[in-house]
Amino acid sequence: MTAEAVREPAFPGRGAPAGAFAGAAGGLVWGAAMLSLGTLPDVAVLAGSGAPWLGFVLNMAIAIAVGAGFGLLAMHQRIRSSELLFWGLAYGVFWWFLGTLTLLPLLSGAPMTWSLDAAQAAVPSLLGHLYYGAVTAVGFALLQRDGRSVARDHLRPRTLLRGLLAAVIVGGLLVLAFGVGAGARLGWLPAVAVCMGIGYPLLFTGRAEGTGPAIVRGTAYGFLWWVVAGLTLAPLLDDGSLDWSQPAVADAATRLPPYLLAGAGIAAVFGWLGSLARALFVDDVRLRDRPIGTRGLRVVGYGALSGLVGGVLFGFVWGAVDVLATVAKLAGAGGDVAGWIVHLLIAQGIGVSYALLFRGRGYDLVSGVGWGLSYGFFWWVFGGLTLMPAVLDVPLWWTAPTIAADFASLIGHLAYGGALGAVHAWLEHRENPWWLARSDLEAARATARREQVLGSAPALWTLTALIALTIPVMVAGT
Repeated sequence: MTAEAVREPAFPGRGAPAGAFAGAAGGLVWGAAMLSLGTLPDVAVLAGSGAPWLGFVLNMAIAIAVGAGFGLLAMHQRIRSSELLFWGLAYGVFWWFLGTLTLLPLLSGAPMTWSLDAAQAAVPSLLGHLYYGAVTAVGFALLQRDGRSVARDHLRPRTLLRGLLAAVIVGGLLVLAFGVGAGARLGWLPAVAVCMGIGYPLLFTGRAEGTGPAIVRGTAYGFLWWVVAGLTLAPLLDDGSLDWSQPAVADAATRLPPYLLAGAGIAAVFGWLGSLARALFVDDVRLRDRPIGTRGLRVVGYGALSGLVGGVLFGFVWGAVDVLATVAKLAGAGGDVAGWIVHLLIAQGIGVSYALLFRGRGYDLVSGVGWGLSYGFFWWVFGGLTLMPAVLDVPLWWTAPTIAADFASLIGHLAYGGALGAVHAWLEHRENPWWLARSDLEAARATARREQVLGSAPALWTLTALIALTIPVMVAGT
């Protein structure tokens, strides 16, 4: 398939009808969930009634109209389920904010409060909008592509086997690391990880991508599986009904961090296995060129400096909540001064890892902030909720109360990541602009990197920010 065929839909100009059909499929899924939850009368109040059947009809009409809007927005994206899935998830959460929390109370005559209580009461609607967005996006992608291209890109035994192997490796590591004393938190995860591994190449194919973007993509993929397995299949198999209430979601938040880590791990290992296979079995001289922007220790210096700037911002957050003394204990020290030193050293180390994993990905300030913010969120889960308590020899902070109490750390990690990505993008562009084509190979790479704006990267950044905003809503008050 040519780049033009991938970039444009198979039937240009038909984005709205295809989106409407896909929205109808998403509306059926969302309507079935509302029927199980008993919330269809909440939609029927828009017509001054409380009849469930009328709520279902109105829900389908809204779903079709919103789906048509998605089709108009997505018709110029690359038509791959891997790209559109995250756009659909972000689109669904956006409509939860705009529709459920804003337009629904306005149109029904109820007060629009935008309060924490209102958001927590609407948590079931949030999960329904996630399903709606995902089904609409995948349905739109399938409608715009022929079956042969889908089978060729996704149903390849090698990539399916690689996904299964990645799941076995990551699942085994999670059990070895956290299985003792954390069985309740892992729950079904070792078994679900197998499905996650097989599902990953079905959605994202086996095309090569950098480890950094793969980690971000995998973290969002793990969140989706937490919604599917932890919040949907688990209650259905336990008692045959859905329970998407805020207390139930807060209780299931215990299993959210391991799902996020499993998704990130599977995506990273999946990519590494592909790189290993290419290194062993593909003889391509183009693969031997060093990536643009790497000049020995310069990339390390850029990462350390970027991490230092982000670490200073994060350090003020730690100081405001009086956590620096706890940070110092990571190195067996004590006091705020030692906490600052330890914190800044860690920040620089993470900054170096960012420079190595995301080099050349920040094509402008927006993309730099986007990748950095997403990487900061990952490190909140991996570092703040997992490694830090493990090093301090305390129970993992994988419970709803500890996640809620770690809100300041979440804000700090997001601020750190945003500053890290912005400074690194500025340094990389200032010293050695990667888009300057000095050969045909570099020109091809520059074009490919510009293509990320047509892919899922902006949706990943947006979705990560939305997830970060909704996690406190899910666990607050526990």
